[in-house]
Amino acid sequence: MTNTVTSAQRREHDVVVVGARVAGAATAMLLARAGHDVLLVDRANLPRDTLSTHSLVRGGVVQLSRWGLLDEVLASGAPPIRSVWFHEHGAGAADPVRRTVRDRAGVDLMLAPRRQVLDEILANAAVRAGATLLTGTTVTGVMRDDDGRVAGVTARDSHGTPLHVRARLVVGADGVRSRTARYVGAETLRSDLPARACFYAYVGGVPWDGFELHVADGAYAGVFPTHGGEANVWIFPTDEMVEELRTAGSYRYDVWLKALHGSMPSLAHRVIDGVSDEVVRGVTGLPNHVRQAHGPGWALVGDAGYHRDAISGHGMTDAFRDAELLADATDQVLRGLVGEERALAAYQAGRDAAIEEVYALTVAMSAMPARPRFLELSRQLAGALEREADALAGRPVRTGALALC
Repeated sequence: MTNTVTSAQRREHDVVVVGARVAGAATAMLLARAGHDVLLVDRANLPRDTLSTHSLVRGGVVQLSRWGLLDEVLASGAPPIRSVWFHEHGAGAADPVRRTVRDRAGVDLMLAPRRQVLDEILANAAVRAGATLLTGTTVTGVMRDDDGRVAGVTARDSHGTPLHVRARLVVGADGVRSRTARYVGAETLRSDLPARACFYAYVGGVPWDGFELHVADGAYAGVFPTHGGEANVWIFPTDEMVEELRTAGSYRYDVWLKALHGSMPSLAHRVIDGVSDEVVRGVTGLPNHVRQAHGPGWALVGDAGYHRDAISGHGMTDAFRDAELLADATDQVLRGLVGEERALAAYQAGRDAAIEEVYALTVAMSAMPARPRFLELSRQLAGALEREADALAGRPVRTGALALC
């Protein structure tokens, strides 16, 4: 999947994208399809798994369809999700409700592909479009012109060989702990309480029927069927269980089951009946924040520019949307149609407008209010996500400068 590079010292490109996962690979693909010279770099040797619950709600599937990649993702074995179950747990809980994923915005399914599969599909699409991909390459800083404008990056490969890349635009797509954001001095525009802890395991041998969402007092869990007949079973545990899970060491799977059983016993029993490698993955204390998305010679996309609690299951769809917004703006700059400051400011304004409602709902949900309020917020979130999918489906499929499919 990696293009061979003969010179390991100096390179020059229109754009260098730091980070080759969903946000970076999508941005690179769109810009390469538009005819621009793009270098895509990642410090990992891809394909490689990463922390993720894998959820692609309707808006993310819309983007894959518009970009001509949906059939490839389905052909990889990612199961099409055409139903969502809602379960309440605790006193006064309502009966489970099953809802069918309706045909809307041009798609009738959702997905939860394993990340090493989806990331590779996107990176390969970028390479097919003409982007150059360097893996095992760590960006160590940015280069600046005499006036302070970012003009490229410094990096080193897995052998320690230095690399200097000049580019008209440096795009940071290197995740929530973005080094690029630190190198360029991106300002944090909004910061809220840290995200809730989330822990998950893969469970097979159970006939999972679509997505499942489980709500209890103080906890939230779910099931996202993925590749290989397995499902990503996740929980945002009660506050009392977080520290026990964080420090459980080799007993984490047992403690994870305990957390599930304490809040959602019926789900825990089904997990026990299944097959798991008993490895629990998780994260605590990630930020809810919005960063400045651009500056002279640079831009941020995906989690590098905006991160909110995974409780809304919307990170990859956010990345796809913002990749297109940024690619559109960058294409205009590179073609000399719009000045850089104006185009990138419009990108940031578009991103901020797009995230406003979902960000507010996510922060409110992450506070884990009483179950009736949590369910109301969930309904509001579902409506917001459907409206976003409609908006994405309504975007023009360009046949000129930026060909999106």
